Amino acid sequence: MNSRPSEPTTREALYAHAEAYLDALEAQDPSRLAWADKVVFTENNVQLAIGDGLWNTISARRRTYDLKAADPQTGQVSWFGLVEEHGHPAIMGLRLGIVAGLIAEVETIVCRSMEFGPFPSIETYVSPRPLMLADVPDGQRRERARMISVADGYFDTLQLNDGTLFTEFTDDCDRVENGLQTTNNPNIEGYPIAAMGCAEQFRLGQYIYDDRLRGRRFPLVDEEKGIVVAAGFIDHCGKVVDVTWTDGVTKTKSVFHFPHSFALLEMFKIVDGKIAGVEAVFVTVPYNMPSPWEG
Repeated sequence: MNSRPSEPTTREALYAHAEAYLDALEAQDPSRLAWADKVVFTENNVQLAIGDGLWNTISARRRTYDLKAADPQTGQVSWFGLVEEHGHPAIMGLRLGIVAGLIAEVETIVCRSMEFGPFPSIETYVSPRPLMLADVPDGQRRERARMISVADGYFDTLQLNDGTLFTEFTDDCDRVENGLQTTNNPNIEGYPIAAMGCAEQFRLGQYIYDDRLRGRRFPLVDEEKGIVVAAGFIDHCGKVVDVTWTDGVTKTKSVFHFPHSFALLEMFKIVDGKIAGVEAVFVTVPYNMPSPWEG
């Protein structure tokens, strides 16, 4: 379910829509915004009425983290950053669909402190990486369909991960998940795979327990920034608990001992046809939960 603007818009206008939305959200006042006649608004994969959910609980927006991407061709804009609810910080991914200057789509993922595992990692979510903010040089950009293919290849690689790569990574590619860098980071206790780079992790087959990368959508392609914003689910059936890396020696365990699903918004930075950076916001949802955005 992707919006299509009635006429081309600009990056600046889309960024202004994101700022206006965040300002209105912080003020808990949706009447400040111009809404389309029909609006789909979701929070953590549940469709809500405008003004519900985070609109009731937000107490502040932290302006130190401000990561935006825009797609003037489709009228889409996204923002990753930090909010507070009654003083408690959370990490949020936001996507807006703008039609004829009006908000028609709002998709939010809010990772709060009750989330599974070490997430969210607020103290490490200080400011966006310069890589994610930078424009991609003209000669290293790729056209839209190719960018989506590269991002989709990441999901193909992650699904039933057996060591085969279906996309390419730069040598210095890092992934940030709910504020925590989960590549080239040897300091995550009990998670040795985090010390490896993106490609090496996948070649070792750590994520064999990710059974399905379902409901994949790619609503925003920012060719100038080299960013694809994706949405979807990671399903864990829970059957695979014991994992042996493809080195044939290292043994580890899945943390998913039961049926489990994540709903996600994820940014892929693509430079010269390779994934150079990944940033994800995801939350646990009921296993195999359907999406309001499909159909």
